[in-house]
Amino acid sequence: MPFSYTSPYPSTRLPVFARNLCSTSHPLAAQAGLRMLQNGGNAVDAAVAAAAATAVCEPVSNGLGSDAFCILWDGQALHGLNASGRAPQAWTPEYFHRRYGTGAATPPRRGIDSVTVPGAVSAWVALSERFGKLPFADLMAPAIEIAERGYLVPVVVQQKWAAAVPELQSQPGFAQSFMPWGRAPQVGELFRFPAAARALRAIGATRGEAFYTGEIAQAMAAFAQAQGGSLGLADLAAHRPEWVAPIARNYRGYTLHEIPPSGQGIAALIALGILEQFDLAGLPVDGPEAQHLQIEAVKLAFADVYRYVAEPSSMEVTPAQMLDDSYLASRARLIRMNQAQDFGAGNPVRGGTIYLTAADESGMMVSFIQSNYQGFGSGCVEPNFGISLQNRGFGFSTDPAGANRANLVAPGKRPFHTIIPAFLTRDGQPVMSFGVMGANMQPQGHLQTLVRMIDHGQNPQMACDAPRWRFNAGLSINVEASMPAATVQGLQARGHRTEVLQDSYQDFGAGQFIWRMGDPQVHGYLAASDARRDGLAAGF
Repeated sequence: MPFSYTSPYPSTRLPVFARNLCSTSHPLAAQAGLRMLQNGGNAVDAAVAAAAATAVCEPVSNGLGSDAFCILWDGQALHGLNASGRAPQAWTPEYFHRRYGTGAATPPRRGIDSVTVPGAVSAWVALSERFGKLPFADLMAPAIEIAERGYLVPVVVQQKWAAAVPELQSQPGFAQSFMPWGRAPQVGELFRFPAAARALRAIGATRGEAFYTGEIAQAMAAFAQAQGGSLGLADLAAHRPEWVAPIARNYRGYTLHEIPPSGQGIAALIALGILEQFDLAGLPVDGPEAQHLQIEAVKLAFADVYRYVAEPSSMEVTPAQMLDDSYLASRARLIRMNQAQDFGAGNPVRGGTIYLTAADESGMMVSFIQSNYQGFGSGCVEPNFGISLQNRGFGFSTDPAGANRANLVAPGKRPFHTIIPAFLTRDGQPVMSFGVMGANMQPQGHLQTLVRMIDHGQNPQMACDAPRWRFNAGLSINVEASMPAATVQGLQARGHRTEVLQDSYQDFGAGQFIWRMGDPQVHGYLAASDARRDGLAAGF
């Protein structure tokens, strides 16, 4: 694609061109991935090393107790990996009603009863075993060094760290692990994490077995039991990551691929299918008309996602029904060009963190995401190994008659997930591995950046730097302060309840993008990294 490289946006970042690349949200993680590539590893080795490093460097957003997903091109075909964890066998609606009262509509947002089986470590192992080149223990080495030597806490990480302390400081293990001076670290302060280094050494030496059946598993189960939780050794030992076929939707000659439910990636596919009914290329890229159409398409997508998406065995409709051409065309007809609306779910039945990406000169491309969900996850940290446990259980419902009944909690069931890696192809060949972080911002970020690249010819870095909006609920949206005032006014005139906010990855996501320029050994790749976070794209 002939991209534009003349950017009208405040950021002065330029894309990085190389034959081997790693783009992450933290510079030390990008360096960890690049080190694997320079040592003869491939893109999978780079992604796993970067993911392990990020678990140490960005503890607010992810950790050793996270979940993960991946889409990768191995040089010949596309593969999807779902490494999200399942509910403990003791979890039922009655379990939570007994503990938290019959009025509890969901599991708690924090604490040990928000923790499902952590899956990220299993993703690292599965990717390495099937596609990696280097010894698995070597992939853990950069993260171990960072955890032992310590790192200087950057600005964005510190801000989110400090914001989480008031709510989480009383959770078991949190202060011991993340408040070494009785407070959050300050910007530029050295933070060491020896417990995580201990865990990473055991994970590397046993290829993950220590985490699910060995000493780390025993420590996690004992920790959960001491807090009154139900996560046990049998739950951990039963965990298996699952190779899945990505779901897809064509858009203007390209194909966007997402992980299938129980994740929210299908929201981006639905919204693109709706937008294909409109001539976005004929509208000003930053004008109110183009932004209004995208916002309304996202609203329609989320209305269906929040009503229907769950673990596939619990869904009332199939992804194919939700992506049916005629159904999406009928949803598109609901959009009014001059009026914002609050849409309900349709009836498709016929008679959502850290993200990183890596690519190498052999053609392998990896789109990888892992998350503890909300900042620091459950807040519970097993102290001996520094396992900061996610809170994905909060995505379940405990109300059999509620609107979210498809996600009713059950033993061994996976909860609704927000984290979604993405991949773009054209005519069956790889084009771009990419992702955007930030809860329900993720499919919205996928949509906005793709429209800018495909419909308007903006290069990935420019699309990354452009101002974004974020749909919240009803008619409420947030917009970045850099969005043109005339566009904000135009959205308000259409009925959008807009709140202008300063740039923050929590509000508007942050993304990493690698676009294949042609033959990787000749033309290489173009990589972009979001300025909303301390990201870095590095290559050679």
